[in-house]
Amino acid sequence: MRGSHHHHHTTGEDDESECVINYVEKAVNKLTLQMPYQLFIGGEFVDAEGSKTYNTINPTDGSVICQVSLAQVSDVDKAVAAAKEAFENGLWGKINARDRGRLLYRLADVMEQHQEELATIEALDAGAVYTLALKTHVGMSIQTFRYFAGWCDKIQGATIPINQARPNRNLTLTKKEPVGVCGIVIPWNYPLMMLSWKTAACLAAGNTVVIKPAQVTPLTALKFAELTLKAGIPKGVVNILPGSGSLVGQRLSDHPDVRKIGFTGSTEVGKHIMKSCALSNVKKVSLQLGGKSPLIIFADCDLNKAVQMGMSSVFFNKGENCIAAGRLFVEESIHNQFVQKVVEEVEKMKIGNPLERDTNHGPQNHEAHLRKLVEYCQRGVKEGATLVCGGNQVPRPGFFFQPTVFTDVEDHMYIAKEESFGPIMIISRFADGDVDAVLSRANATEFGLASGVFTRDINKALYVSDKLQAGTVFINTYNKTDVAAPFGGFKQSGFGKDLGEAALNEYLRIKTVTFEY
Repeated sequence: MRGSHHHHHTTGEDDESECVINYVEKAVNKLTLQMPYQLFIGGEFVDAEGSKTYNTINPTDGSVICQVSLAQVSDVDKAVAAAKEAFENGLWGKINARDRGRLLYRLADVMEQHQEELATIEALDAGAVYTLALKTHVGMSIQTFRYFAGWCDKIQGATIPINQARPNRNLTLTKKEPVGVCGIVIPWNYPLMMLSWKTAACLAAGNTVVIKPAQVTPLTALKFAELTLKAGIPKGVVNILPGSGSLVGQRLSDHPDVRKIGFTGSTEVGKHIMKSCALSNVKKVSLQLGGKSPLIIFADCDLNKAVQMGMSSVFFNKGENCIAAGRLFVEESIHNQFVQKVVEEVEKMKIGNPLERDTNHGPQNHEAHLRKLVEYCQRGVKEGATLVCGGNQVPRPGFFFQPTVFTDVEDHMYIAKEESFGPIMIISRFADGDVDAVLSRANATEFGLASGVFTRDINKALYVSDKLQAGTVFINTYNKTDVAAPFGGFKQSGFGKDLGEAALNEYLRIKTVTFEY
């Protein structure tokens, strides 16, 4: 299972030390994948303390892909020490901002050279449909590093006139500085893309980082670690520790030398992290948490587009999508027609091996998640919602779940309020013309990540977009994120932004300097 292939890489221009990488090799998708499986600390792949490992599983057939090193508390401490050393005394702190940008551009180029390999690993380890992984999981990751590479030498302060007794005898200026060592904890739905959204901004700002990928999807993160070496990112700048949240995530949140945590995951865990950040050393923290994004479809919409985008808002990436439309509100007069068209589209979906080019619905990420989806649907049926199609596991090997549609979902029901994080469309109707009533229902949730509205009436579209309490509002489209557009939630979907210029502020601190002369 485990390859004993040793490969030597020199780590960048200024560092002639050799790094030995052990790979697991697999012939998949007409490629020979070379996948590192150890922890990445201080520019080297190393075993975890006590050589602890665990199996990472292929959700398409339930088979073991390989054994991955399982980080322990002492490994977190080593990685934080390496990141601190790189920040305080290493090359990273000494190179100028423009050269830092050049290294991040080079990293994006190296990722692009390995994009087929990265997308294949994502299909293998996360069940991502390969064609989608190439474009989104990997494609957007590359774009994110390019975008933030361009920011490196454009992080600027201000000169500020201050009031004083003697005019023109003061100069006040601000400088934006990196915060130091950052901990980044990411989920399993877009393993490489979530890593990139946070890490690119973090590195562009000049910080060093310890990343904990999701335990069930570590392989693209470890491949990324190898690519940072190829790109010449100095050792210790990026460290990657596969492991459990309760051990590795907890230690990062508690660690006195970590100055910032960036987290994407559940609201429940986010609250716990925020508390740990407060109690340890008052860390800066940004949280991108759960969602139950409302999508409001008015009768005056382009119905075919609303159906197509409604499908994508729910079924994109098997529903494992934080901004997935958690609940569709469809105006009474088009409700039945909308449902009928959706069911026709669901029947056309090709469920299968994510590596096959015509597949558009792959397996759920891991077995425990599949079980939760089954229970979620059972609960919906028990509460009296109408199960129109789906609702169960697909009878085949692997962790496949049927694309599912529920109608007659009422506000008090569990499935109306809780996120499924799976391919389950929840449809509620609203009375014709009752804009304010549907808005109050759409906002009656503690989540506020995204939202959407379909209507040809520009006044209604803008009115609704003003009133929706969510960090992103899509009008006559859905899932349309871009590296330049800030992304983050309101209320218990968290705070802080990924992407866009706004993301840099999460990883910077402002120093005010005042001279008198």
